[in-house]
Amino acid sequence: MTKKSELKKQVAAAIQACLDKKAEELSILEMEKGSGAFTDYFVLCSGTNPRQVQAIADEVELRLKGAGLRPNQVEGYKQAEWVLVDYVDFVVHVFSEKARKFYDLERLWKSATRLEPSQLKATPAPLKKRKAVASSAAPKKKKKKKA
Repeated sequence: MTKKSELKKQVAAAIQACLDKKAEELSILEMEKGSGAFTDYFVLCSGTNPRQVQAIADEVELRLKGAGLRPNQVEGYKQAEWVLVDYVDFVVHVFSEKARKFYDLERLWKSATRLEPSQLKATPAPLKKRKAVASSAAPKKKKKKKA
């Protein structure tokens, strides 16, 4: 498995953890290489109260720990207004509704590509189809050259 597909699998696991704890306003941003971003993906979501914000962050950590991945840094957990769970290649931001509106990271990183959760989960299937198409197309070219 390539590093990029492994990363997408990890981000998809974080997203599913957020959804399992009833996170609201889930948003995934794929950061552009030249944008000055320090990570590849942002996963943003909101909780309706401090306990839910913490529960979402806990579930993300628990789910990824099960896959052998631990966060590099966790910030804001006690205050539960904006919990940042940093996995280096991606960062999960869990906000209270008020903090989400105030910081508006989607606006700050508007150059990032917005993704749907299904785009991260469905990525491996199209790659296999493309490989199959490419491999089936290659023999046809060889046949044309031989003829």
